[in-house]
Amino acid sequence: MSVSEPPSATGGAQPAPAAQAPAAQAAAPAAGPAAEIAAGYAFDGPALDLGALLWDGACHPDAPIRVPLPVLNRHGLVAGATGTGKTKTLQLIAEQLSGHGVPVFLADIKGDVSGISAPGEDGGRVGQRAAEVGQEWRATGFPCEFYGLGGLGPGIPVRATVTSFGPVLLSKVLQLNRTQEQSLGLIFHYADAKGLELVDLKDLRAVVAFLVSDTGKAELKGIGGLSTVTAGVILRAITAFEQQGAGGFFGEPEFDTSEFLRTAADGRGTVSVLELPAVQDKPQLFSTFLMWMLADLFHDLPEVGDPEKPKLVFFFDEAHLLFKGASKAFLESITQTVRLIRSKGVGVFLVTQTPKDVPADVLAQLGNRVQHALRAFTPDDAKALKATVRTFPKSPYDLEEVLTGLGTGEAVVTVLSEKGAPTPVAATRLRAPESLMGPVDAAALDAAVKASPLYGRYAEAVDRESAYEKLTAEQKAAEAAALEAAAAQEAEKAAEEAEKNGARAPREKEEPSLAEQVVGSGIFKSLARSIGTQLGREISRSVFGTARRRR
Repeated sequence: MSVSEPPSATGGAQPAPAAQAPAAQAAAPAAGPAAEIAAGYAFDGPALDLGALLWDGACHPDAPIRVPLPVLNRHGLVAGATGTGKTKTLQLIAEQLSGHGVPVFLADIKGDVSGISAPGEDGGRVGQRAAEVGQEWRATGFPCEFYGLGGLGPGIPVRATVTSFGPVLLSKVLQLNRTQEQSLGLIFHYADAKGLELVDLKDLRAVVAFLVSDTGKAELKGIGGLSTVTAGVILRAITAFEQQGAGGFFGEPEFDTSEFLRTAADGRGTVSVLELPAVQDKPQLFSTFLMWMLADLFHDLPEVGDPEKPKLVFFFDEAHLLFKGASKAFLESITQTVRLIRSKGVGVFLVTQTPKDVPADVLAQLGNRVQHALRAFTPDDAKALKATVRTFPKSPYDLEEVLTGLGTGEAVVTVLSEKGAPTPVAATRLRAPESLMGPVDAAALDAAVKASPLYGRYAEAVDRESAYEKLTAEQKAAEAAALEAAAAQEAEKAAEEAEKNGARAPREKEEPSLAEQVVGSGIFKSLARSIGTQLGREISRSVFGTARRRR
């Protein structure tokens, strides 16, 4: 869905609730700590406007808090308790990035981000917030594309082949332990070596089933000693996963993540919204799929160094789900991807409740911070609050007091300056989004999806020949060859008997139980062992083990 309004120079965030009295307004501070903070955000180049400085109970509209556009590929964190305005902050940043011609990716878990495609509504609270922060608010919609995992819910279907998804990410989805993850890696290696392309889950299930069969056990010895017990566990996990209705997420046509880098005809960046309400009860699935998208971009994009503006900013919502229960190898892969993808012009913003949800090695890569309010209702909350405060630079604020006292749509901000140094910590009243703060009508969303030029490319699933079909065909060929050999052997035996008895040998005679005899025969087993022996085309795998066929 595209909207023809011109790019806006303003952005925004969620207004404060009516029950909360707004802080007093004041001119820009002339001296003291507040003036030093304000000076830290006076950038010369293009920047996004986040809001206005809060100091000593007053909002200073003449002291804007901004983030330089070039540093947005240095990654960031948007954190805060539920209901503090994180989603509207994402909307605010995404709007301004689009206005600057930067494509954006957003995950819409609750179904309330689609409104970014439509102009906002000028209500009383929006006008009040705009006046408080010195914002010239104008209702504006932004160019959007809507996607859905595997065709569930509204959106252009996003699918991945099992081969490109890779064993590390798939192990996370299947909730395998470390040993089982390593074994799955061996299975992928076997399939790669034998040219058995894993397009969907039935392909993977067919390969695993073959390897645990009597015929395939000999193959297990050649790929590192994979045990039949572990292979059986993996097979059951795949079957259970399919029974949950997740089979549609894997298949073809595989989504090309470079679609996220598109811009609209008017030069604004396209906002790609992945609609996830239909799968919000499968957090391991959608969080891992987001990581696949990021890993795929990392694998395909060229090095660009530090561009004047990012090629894409990727918002990773519910990021804590990605790290929960993750293996050491998985965490190392995430850290490496986040660290290196910056040089490919992609900025990553993790969205979660507290910084402690993010491993220290990953948190160290996040140069820009927008921390919404935290609550301290329990001892665990208080501990998380103290841990969060320790992650900020030294500040003239009492951050424990500030973080527990922030209203909805207010945050503590620190970003990287144009020179790459951290800016002073600034309590900030955020701007109001100019697009609709809520979902668009379902009919309008469906119409926008079907009107997209990408819909025809990805809407219909394709089931071409892959590992399942190859194994099935070759097994049938082996059965047919075995039957033919057995029949010839029976005919030869009958001819010998007839010759002994001086009678003419019957030419076409079969015993009723011949099929059962053939299936259990040594000849059949020998021929069946030849299944899947053709050499495959080369597959290049990334740090996560994700892969694509060489294009």
